[in-house]
Amino acid sequence: VVLPVANPTETNSRLFYIDMSGFGFELGGSSLAQVLNKIGTAVPDADPQLVATAFHTIQQLVNDRLLLAGHDVSAGGLITTLLEMNFPNTKGGMDIDLAQIPEDDMVKILFSEKPAVVIQALPEIADILHANGVTFYEIGRMSENRHLSIKKGNASFSFEIVRYRDIWMRSSYLLDLHQTQNGLANLRYWNYKHQPLSYTFPEKFEGTYQSYGLDPNRKNETGVRAAIIREKGVNGDREMAYALWLAGFDVKDVHMTDLINGREDLSDCNLIVFVGGFSNSDVLGSAKGWAGSFNFNTEAKAVLDRFYQRQDTLSLGVCNGCQVMMELEKVYPEMESHPKMHHNSTGKFESAFLNVDILPNSTVMFGSMAGSKLGIWLAHGEGRFVLPGNEEDYSIPVKYSNKVFPGNPNGSDFSAAAVASKDGRHVAIMPHLERTIFPWNWAHYEDKTAHEVSPWIEPFVNAKKWIEEQKG
Repeated sequence: VVLPVANPTETNSRLFYIDMSGFGFELGGSSLAQVLNKIGTAVPDADPQLVATAFHTIQQLVNDRLLLAGHDVSAGGLITTLLEMNFPNTKGGMDIDLAQIPEDDMVKILFSEKPAVVIQALPEIADILHANGVTFYEIGRMSENRHLSIKKGNASFSFEIVRYRDIWMRSSYLLDLHQTQNGLANLRYWNYKHQPLSYTFPEKFEGTYQSYGLDPNRKNETGVRAAIIREKGVNGDREMAYALWLAGFDVKDVHMTDLINGREDLSDCNLIVFVGGFSNSDVLGSAKGWAGSFNFNTEAKAVLDRFYQRQDTLSLGVCNGCQVMMELEKVYPEMESHPKMHHNSTGKFESAFLNVDILPNSTVMFGSMAGSKLGIWLAHGEGRFVLPGNEEDYSIPVKYSNKVFPGNPNGSDFSAAAVASKDGRHVAIMPHLERTIFPWNWAHYEDKTAHEVSPWIEPFVNAKKWIEEQKG
């Protein structure tokens, strides 16, 4: 996997401009031309053979793990590419020398959007590029200075990366001002660069199928059965079913109509999962209609009540499923006033990949992961846990690592990302662990080829082991 992010620690590496065009650095139709209210008379062209040669060579370099980073030259031209390769970093910059590029006009070089790619690799890569007939130019190297320095001949410029990252983010911020309530657009704009992702994996995590006893090619049944509970409008059932199957469950698809009409009684299942999505299009509020399908249908309610009365069962609710568990008051049935989910403090839908901490906890699914700090996806509009009273009144196995927005994306009390029943068998969580079980699912993972699975498969494996223990 090659990321579009330059690696500042590779000080011996070089930056190469791979020309996939073979023609001049034209500006027609470019972002620069549009900003200047121009159209232009000449647009970039491409030689199909050169494109094919460069493409196949780059694929070879990727397969041979010889590339440290790579980024296409597209909207905004080379200058935008170089800046974007540095924005996700927190250290370092680039020293760029365009002397090898056969064009005297630096503006054309920096702003032309002709087909090209910038790669970061060790100097020896030049021999392979030469041998394959690729048109390329060495254009620079990494620097300890947090600047993008560019020169050609007597002309030179220096761009402060942190400043231009703020400019790059500003358009989104200006839009956010019109969408986000409670002044949180300002907080997002300030904190987007102050809450970097960092991970602490479980102590014994190896990241292999074998270490978790998983068989991705399994064809046989295991006898440990889980049920996906879904309502019209949900969309997380396929990912969840696969995560459960990979962990060793035999997975049943149970629609609400199956429960309402008495076709399914869950008696052969030890785990049920309420999946994420937008049940009933959220027209009554998130999961309100879904909860009503239980509360106002005698058969469905009786089936669910019997399931929760058993001592050999687990339940998990994710996102919309978390909301329905809270609406059905299945996490803290002993409370006179069960907490509910509220609208995000921003007043809008939030989607992000961010850090969560797994706290010491006694839950079946997350107990073994205590002390971990992981990345995870979330996407919701009503994800705020409003938890009256003291934190000690609740079991909170997962918290957002950053207490302030956007690290805590919805304003949840005690930074709660999940709550659990007192006996640890039932968990309601807003972020989508089932969408993050592989390294390639993550927005950032140091080496996405290092592991076969991410730590988020562990809760599902823990659930299967616990059920097997109950069965004796």
